[in-house]
Amino acid sequence: MSATLPQAVSEQMEWPFFDDVHRKFLPELDQWAQQHLQLGHDDADAVCRELVRRLAAGGWLRYVVAGTEYGGASEQIDTRILCLLRETLARYHGLADFALAMQGLGSGAISLFGTEAQKARYLPRVVNGTAIAAFALSEPDAGSDVAAMQCSATADGDGYVLNGEKTWISNGGIADFYVVFARTGEAPGARGISAFIVDADTPGFEIAERIDVMAPHPLARLRFNQCRIPASQRIGAAGQGFKLAMATLDVFRTSVAAAALGFARAALDAAIQRMLSRKMFQGYLADFQLAQAQLADMVTAADSSALLIYRAAWRRDQGIPVTKEAAMAKWRATEEAQKIIDTALQLHGGAGVVSGALTERLYREIRALRIYEGASEVQQIIIARETLKNARQGGNV
Repeated sequence: MSATLPQAVSEQMEWPFFDDVHRKFLPELDQWAQQHLQLGHDDADAVCRELVRRLAAGGWLRYVVAGTEYGGASEQIDTRILCLLRETLARYHGLADFALAMQGLGSGAISLFGTEAQKARYLPRVVNGTAIAAFALSEPDAGSDVAAMQCSATADGDGYVLNGEKTWISNGGIADFYVVFARTGEAPGARGISAFIVDADTPGFEIAERIDVMAPHPLARLRFNQCRIPASQRIGAAGQGFKLAMATLDVFRTSVAAAALGFARAALDAAIQRMLSRKMFQGYLADFQLAQAQLADMVTAADSSALLIYRAAWRRDQGIPVTKEAAMAKWRATEEAQKIIDTALQLHGGAGVVSGALTERLYREIRALRIYEGASEVQQIIIARETLKNARQGGNV
């Protein structure tokens, strides 16, 4: 394993969750990240566009698309590679992780359920970086409760007319196309939702508002006003949109945990260097038992998260359902990363809260991961429900 990798990451790759292809992949990715991710964070739109270009040129976007015919690295997305990508990119540059993840999430429903024509039109452009993708599910009154969705798509002749709004849409304002979920009314609640591809230049579609958040990235509220699209832009069957959305999120949920782990490892490395270099009371911060205890908590939490993440990723790559395991990984990794980063900032003292400092930036970047793609509370509900369902069916808990 490459000497440039942190020791904890090198040791992680010795775990039985990985194959030789993963062990060869990671050092190449890490070396590329060192050389190509020395970018600022100031203009999030411009940085994300540049990062998509660089990720495409490096060949990394091949791993977020399924189907070699369309430029993907394999016929199915390798979940462990996806997690290694996100963990590594997050360790170097939060927006690099964001850019890669959104190319995958935004095109995921097309990879999984798109027609041959849809795949041929959109996926190669996602891989080569000439089209930026977005996933438009959330609404002002429908976040965790997807069944409360109000945005509508009314069948009209040979197409559909979309009306309504979406919000908290990542890549909103810079995406070239959006996978949009809208109510088509085949049945009540989640069973009456369909999925559509809406190109950014479609008449009746507009960016209603750009949203600024504590860790800047492209984010927007979308508006559809008599937005007409052909029926050929629908993904999958009418009324199956909720299943499409959940299947897409299922692919990427474990990778959110991996991104959190990347942030945590960056903070942990910074904390160790701080402890070794910070002089205090005729010694160094690393000499104090209280700081050592904090470090022990951080190291153990990071490894615990990694074990949950790569267990879930390995199971998914074996074709084993991972509803509970992915929820456990996402919940614990994001919560523990928040604690690790907070401790790292505390160990830096006043230097940790200076605007632009690594710990200050990580502190802002980690917070959203505990909310998006299923808030921590939702993950807890999933874990409990899956455990109780198994118990009721006579299985072992």
